[in-house]
Amino acid sequence: MAPHPARWLYSAPSHALLALLALGAKAQAAEPKPAPVVLPAPSVEASVASQARPLLSLQPGTAKPGDPVVVAVRGMAGMPTGTLAGRPLRFFAWGDGFLAVTGLPVELAPGSALAQVVGPSSLGGAPLELTGSLDVVEPGYPSRELRVSGKYVAPPASVKARIVADRKAFAVAFSQPFSAPHFAQNFVWPRQDRITAPFGDRRTFNGKLSSQHFGVDIDGDPGAPVTASNEGTVVMARDNYSSGKTVLVHHGGDLFTAYFHLSKIQVKKGDKVQQGQPLGLVGSTGRVTGPHLHWGVKVDGIWVDGESLLRLDFFPPTAPAVASGDTALNNP
Repeated sequence: MAPHPARWLYSAPSHALLALLALGAKAQAAEPKPAPVVLPAPSVEASVASQARPLLSLQPGTAKPGDPVVVAVRGMAGMPTGTLAGRPLRFFAWGDGFLAVTGLPVELAPGSALAQVVGPSSLGGAPLELTGSLDVVEPGYPSRELRVSGKYVAPPASVKARIVADRKAFAVAFSQPFSAPHFAQNFVWPRQDRITAPFGDRRTFNGKLSSQHFGVDIDGDPGAPVTASNEGTVVMARDNYSSGKTVLVHHGGDLFTAYFHLSKIQVKKGDKVQQGQPLGLVGSTGRVTGPHLHWGVKVDGIWVDGESLLRLDFFPPTAPAVASGDTALNNP
């Protein structure tokens, strides 16, 4: 799928001087050449300033609650800080700038989500503030009523201790030290098949218990292969009560992919995996009614839509410039 276009924002210098110089060159072609004039070389400060225009990008430019978002910054001399829709951003060095990966909570109201980023100027002095906005649209998540066996709604008391242990294991797996991402390419599907339940499904079980589906269910015959969506480190390879045989892969940047209900796990905790490497086989372990892969994506502490992650480009080319409003902040 083609990635969403990034929204690039920065203040670009005027090109009027270049146009005047070009006109002057044409006029000189018809006149005798005067004696050469030696002009002073541009200062180091001017050269740095021309190469370090402050720039902020938000990808995608339009998103729904539950989508992952990439925030990129260029032209700052050091690590920036900032927020998106009021949630703190954690940046890491990436290419010739800095990147943060976050998500929009499913509870976020449609409208405009403000991004505010502050960082040191490339020439010193007052820090710079970059601002931008993200259009948040209605998600349109479907609602379904399901009739299932009572054991899928209310787990028996005999498994409560196991459920508590599972929650602790997930908490440990998701508490990895923050680091730059481990991958060098964009994300792909863990398997190609029909989607039986999209992210965000609102479900009512037996007319009582309500929940929301924080993953993408992908159909598959028992024993069909499941592969890693991207390079990373296995931080869980465990049989859990609800998610069944589960693999979690940490990709850096507080970004994880999850693979639930496997019939067989083919990796172990601590393994380094490559994109497309087998992780396990499709199954129906845990609290499910039939074989499928539940594929989840968690970033910055919240579950987000995996289909939207696949549309993000972590390695975009330089985008054309558009006007914006970066601001130098006064030092206190």
